[in-house]
Amino acid sequence: MLESTVAAIRPPDEAAMAAARETQGRLTKPPGSLGALEPLSVRLAGLAGVCPPPLPEPAAVAIFAGDHGVHAQGVTPWPQEVTAQMIGNFLAGGAVVNAFARQAGASVTVVDVGVATPVPAGASGPTGPRLVAANVRAGTRDMTVTAALTRDEARAAVEVGIRTAGELVDAGAGILLTGDMGIGNTTPSATLVAVFAGVDAAAATGRGTGVDDETYARKVAVVRAALARHEPDPTDPLGVLAAVGGLEHAALAGLILGAAARRVPVLLDGVIAVSAALAAAAFAPDAVGAMVAGHRSAEPGATAALRHLGLDPLIDLGLRLGEGTGALLALPMVTGAVRVLHEVATFDSAGVTEK
Repeated sequence: MLESTVAAIRPPDEAAMAAARETQGRLTKPPGSLGALEPLSVRLAGLAGVCPPPLPEPAAVAIFAGDHGVHAQGVTPWPQEVTAQMIGNFLAGGAVVNAFARQAGASVTVVDVGVATPVPAGASGPTGPRLVAANVRAGTRDMTVTAALTRDEARAAVEVGIRTAGELVDAGAGILLTGDMGIGNTTPSATLVAVFAGVDAAAATGRGTGVDDETYARKVAVVRAALARHEPDPTDPLGVLAAVGGLEHAALAGLILGAAARRVPVLLDGVIAVSAALAAAAFAPDAVGAMVAGHRSAEPGATAALRHLGLDPLIDLGLRLGEGTGALLALPMVTGAVRVLHEVATFDSAGVTEK
């Protein structure tokens, strides 16, 4: 499944992009007056292979949840069982992601790809958040001691993400949004950023849920220790995910690959998502054509990752919650960028004199 998905990913359609640029130049507005939304509309036309591209709706948020063996190294003060407890909160509709998803009219799917403690069953109702049981293993191993995952486990998690993308697109989703949940997951995220973006551990590591100076120093040391132990090869993305990644990171990489193969945009959330996006780009460089950076996370690794991917975030609000919250806030901007190509009159059709 992984290989066939990667093989299906193609470069953007240059003719559709040229048509979108030409259309933008004829609309009743000064050229470039919509700023970043104009090149975004061009990119989305290139992804879809048609101008105007389909409206990116309905939106579907996929929250991948997993736990981390590196939690034992004291990288966060939060207990590991909070991961499963927050899944219960998602399913009950009580988290920030639920509030933002209701505002945006987006569906929420929660995927247990690697939670270590029992996960609540069921959902809030037939139209509420949906839980998918796809647990590859009960959390990763401690990456400072051994590889976090075997290659087979990493592949299985990537393919969970690919399947999730296919199911959501087949159900009608016009855009996928990344979500995540996993206590301690900013530590493997920092390690992935350090590997793929080639930055120092300190530059890739942030304070996550707001840790104190002592815990932050421990996080940086843990990232350095994992890098020294495994010496991950950025040209082997499956090997990197196995050595120092998380199950949710691998699944998010798969979601991105699956969306790119189906030529559907994927709106990235924060540092967990963009670290996974680095892995997806290492599998298939053309997958970047499907990626839209929703926001710039307060985590420093997110900026390093976005720079490496060549993506500019739509919003910068200092967010660091995760769950898919930043992506949901950016969603109306993505929709607006495409709607302009569909609905705004040209100078000729409106009878407006050009300069």
